[in-house]
Amino acid sequence: MCSIFQITCDGAFFNRCLDCFLGKAAYIRNLQDNLDALETELGNLIARKNDVMRRVVDAERQQMRRLDGVQVWVSRVDSVKTEADQFIRDGSREIEKLCVGGYCSKNCMSSYKFGKKVAKKLRDVRTLISEGVFEVVADRAPESVADERPTERTVVGLQSQLEQVWRCLVEESAGIIGLYGMGGVGKTTLLTHINNKFLESPTNFDCVIWVVVSKDLRLEKIQEDIGKKIGLVGDSWKSKSVEQKAVDIFRSLREKRFVLLLDDIWERVDLTKVGVPLPGPKNTTSKVVFTTRFIDVCGSMEVDRKFQVACLSEKDAWELFREKVGEETLQSDHDIDELAQIVVKECGGLPLALITIGRAMAYRKKAEQWRRAIEELRRSASEFAGLGKEVYPLLKFSYDSLQNDTVRSCFLYCCLYPEDFGILKWDLIDCWFGDGFFGESDRFGAENQGYDILDTLVRACLLEEVEDDEVKMHDVIRDMAIWITCEIEKEKRNFLVRAGAGLKEAPGVKGWENVRRLSLMQNQIETLSEVPTCPHLLTLFLDFNQELEMIADGFFQLMPSLKVLKMSNCWNLKLPVGMSELGSSLKFLDISENTITELPEELKKLVNLKCLNLRWTQHLNKIPRQLISNSSRLGVLRMFATGYGYFHEAPEDSVLFGGGEVLIQELLGLKYLEVLELTLGSYHALQILLSSNKLKSCIRSLFLRLVGDTASIIDATTFADLNHLNELWIDNGIELEELKIDYTEIVRKRREPFVFRSLHHVIIRSCQKLKDSTFLVFAPNLKSLNLDGCDAMEEIISFGKFAETPEMMGHISHFENLQILHLSQLPALKSIYWKPLPFTHLKEMAVRGCDQLRKLPLDSNSATERKFVIRGYILWWNRLQWEDEATQIAFRSCFQPDS
Repeated sequence: MCSIFQITCDGAFFNRCLDCFLGKAAYIRNLQDNLDALETELGNLIARKNDVMRRVVDAERQQMRRLDGVQVWVSRVDSVKTEADQFIRDGSREIEKLCVGGYCSKNCMSSYKFGKKVAKKLRDVRTLISEGVFEVVADRAPESVADERPTERTVVGLQSQLEQVWRCLVEESAGIIGLYGMGGVGKTTLLTHINNKFLESPTNFDCVIWVVVSKDLRLEKIQEDIGKKIGLVGDSWKSKSVEQKAVDIFRSLREKRFVLLLDDIWERVDLTKVGVPLPGPKNTTSKVVFTTRFIDVCGSMEVDRKFQVACLSEKDAWELFREKVGEETLQSDHDIDELAQIVVKECGGLPLALITIGRAMAYRKKAEQWRRAIEELRRSASEFAGLGKEVYPLLKFSYDSLQNDTVRSCFLYCCLYPEDFGILKWDLIDCWFGDGFFGESDRFGAENQGYDILDTLVRACLLEEVEDDEVKMHDVIRDMAIWITCEIEKEKRNFLVRAGAGLKEAPGVKGWENVRRLSLMQNQIETLSEVPTCPHLLTLFLDFNQELEMIADGFFQLMPSLKVLKMSNCWNLKLPVGMSELGSSLKFLDISENTITELPEELKKLVNLKCLNLRWTQHLNKIPRQLISNSSRLGVLRMFATGYGYFHEAPEDSVLFGGGEVLIQELLGLKYLEVLELTLGSYHALQILLSSNKLKSCIRSLFLRLVGDTASIIDATTFADLNHLNELWIDNGIELEELKIDYTEIVRKRREPFVFRSLHHVIIRSCQKLKDSTFLVFAPNLKSLNLDGCDAMEEIISFGKFAETPEMMGHISHFENLQILHLSQLPALKSIYWKPLPFTHLKEMAVRGCDQLRKLPLDSNSATERKFVIRGYILWWNRLQWEDEATQIAFRSCFQPDS
């Protein structure tokens, strides 16, 4: 018996099954073709991505920002490439499974799944190719909303206030916000962190403008600072009236969402007169934030919100004080911890006092020293009322703690300079030297003493170090110093300080009669027409009165005690008749950076001068013979860039005649000379100078103006004998081809090849035939290098000159301390250095007119943990060749293009 089974199906079902089978089989049958196509199309996709990225890199070099759509596409390409590469690598293994001429597989399910994925990936690649057509790949990157300002980490106790003010700025409707509190409490620090927070946190504001107002309120200065930020610049705009500038500022700012930060307001600022649109019901998108010491100013400024920047809590004050004193001192005696907490209470939570006194106590490791300190603090604090009772006695503690009266006098002297003024250390020491603070010390001893005092004042936080050669006085500390001279020791000190006060007329001379030190520095005084009677006047500062044209003849005749007279940067000034009246008293005369063309014969009577500063009197070509030699007590003579513009026009009766050879003969007779800055007009004059051991030991700065000189080779080794040479300028050496130095001789004579240890600043200009400046490898402390207009210079440092002595280069760190490198108009320059350098301290590199310079001595290590600015033209930057892509990426953000 048998059974018959019959299966029936309609044609449509059969066809669907057949299609499904054939479709799946196609993934197997076409696997080889699809893999080949995937590899080909992937190559096309990568080529397209590379084309797009080249356009992106070019745009980013021009400070543009890639579009988000481009970035998303690039990310998708990278992802697809990773997956496709894996399929291509696995393909050979799957192909080996195929049989029956590629129509079947030993593992049909595995081959089917793999073939299906390959086919899908091929479609993805082709889709990305079609999508990778971009007319525009980048747009102009927006300017930074705010300019980052330097600051230490957030001061202890301010973080919560920072967050509170920030919320008020970005979330609330308050338009004008006032931050008030006593001097030294941290208002500027808080405002700085607010400014910098705009760089970290996204907001709807277009720009943040920072303006320092200070005690001397000048609307013009506020307008200039605002103008710089919003693009209102140029001489034509600066020459407009306050009213016209206000209109321009208003037109620009009313279209913007801005934040105006005003630091250190002492009185109401009329924002309408400045041109600032007032925040309010009709202008809710803009803000004004200011700091002030007085709550009344918040009222006069009609603030919407005010915040008191208060002194620190006991906990925060103790934390800050501990940080400044240091654990080593606090643990050096078991009683000190308890005594230190008493000191903290005496400071009343004032951050500036805590920091200042904390640092002053940092090395006092005996309990008795702390007990005496507490007694002094308490005695001073109970001595004065009013403002002095709250602030200045705490600051005065550091003043009282200075070693002696000389150091204290040197400190008070600094208040003669304007607020926020960068004071050159050597200039300040010249003043102290001339004023007799160092007794009968020679200039070298006075210099050492002066730098020690400056170091003491910086460590005591009574001065701030701006650069290695510059300090400034915090405005609160300066106010305290003036307060000391006027209130505490007014009978002994007798200071009259009106520096930076915006004066157009000098104070009445009747008020000068009992004054010992007078500063009218940095004003707009035009004339000094009265003849004052000043029997006690020792110091007179008239510097930076650039409008000053006339000083009355006989102005100095009743100043029998005057020791220090400073009249630098008075560009329109002609020296008055009657300066010879100062002959017996004057010790320091500073008329630097003026446009005077000659010195009068009567200055020969200044026989007791110890210091004469004529730096950058470039128009000066007439200095009468015997004028300098008559000042037989000169210890400091500064003649850097003196007369260099007219050096070769000097008349025969001038010591500048003959390129400086006559001057050198006079200098040889100066018995006490120890500091010399000199301008010479020929290499021959330099050789005469170098024949004198006395003068060689004095040279600090040297300006060689070689117009008409025929020397083609200068032996730079001769500079090695100038042990104190700090500054070297070589100008207009038309025939100069080489600054030669015998490297093997240096190595033979010296244990270490550093022959220019003191050389910090070098400028070489208009030496068209000079090929390199290789001698600078032996200047390990070089801080700035400026090369300009040297048409034949191909290398800064020539490798070829070390071919015979390569072993000596191993322990020389070239340009290790370089901070500034400026290269300008060097059309043949191809190399700065033959291999990458770390540039540990570099702040700025500027390259202009150096079209053959295609590679900088940089690699990724040159940017480790720090950035410096590179300035130049975009066309030059775009042609640069880089060590590798990592280096290019590392320095992309450093470039700031010139317009």
